[in-house]
Amino acid sequence: MTATTPPVIRVELPQAFDPRWSRLPGITVEDRRLTITPSEYFFRFDSASWLVCDWSLVRDRLLDVDETAEAALEQTALEFIRTHGRSTTDAAEVLSIAFEVYSYLFRDALLPVGGLERIGPGELRMLREAATLMALNKVEPDGAISNVGPCWFFPAATSVVFDLDEVTGGMLDEVYHSTWFNESRRVESIKAHAALGGRLVHGCQSVPDQSGGACLPYGAPVETFRTSLRAFRDEWLAAVYACRTSAGTNA
Repeated sequence: MTATTPPVIRVELPQAFDPRWSRLPGITVEDRRLTITPSEYFFRFDSASWLVCDWSLVRDRLLDVDETAEAALEQTALEFIRTHGRSTTDAAEVLSIAFEVYSYLFRDALLPVGGLERIGPGELRMLREAATLMALNKVEPDGAISNVGPCWFFPAATSVVFDLDEVTGGMLDEVYHSTWFNESRRVESIKAHAALGGRLVHGCQSVPDQSGGACLPYGAPVETFRTSLRAFRDEWLAAVYACRTSAGTNA
């Protein structure tokens, strides 16, 4: 933990969070209000600023833009971030924007999903909530990982909070990163994540191994990112699992 740790984060979101998020250190949930104590919540906190774009701008000016032969979608998203991106030190604002991003990406209107019959409204809520908290993680333009909280380890955190077994937690993790394994959902993800200043990158190599993922700035070197992951994964993953209740342990 560094001296840049911000004061307590308080945010009121449009919908209530599951109160079981309070099982993780540093989080208190009271209906729609989340309170996060950074000194207890983060494993590493080296940066108190985030790059964001207003969700209203992304929604109105980017979500309906199509890729063309002259402009790849990723280039369009990068240019949008360059034009509309701004730095904020307000972690509550980051959470509010992230909630809008993931309410869009994991909206109930997309159900049912062929081949993912186990995904229903309850699982989408889990995805929305966990992904919102993951937005506080941060990777720098040089690939260094500056902020890490428990939700970096998506299956571990969701198993603690929602008493999920390993198979279900892993399935949710894959849905989070792959946005349901099809091109239309990948396109939606690239556009929506412009609001969080980058693109979603999975830290695993070839198989899910709880290396986690984050919204990386465009151009950040992935190999540096993965090297940084290897340095902390095992110790902090174990710390998340240590928060399991007896119910979660036996799930």
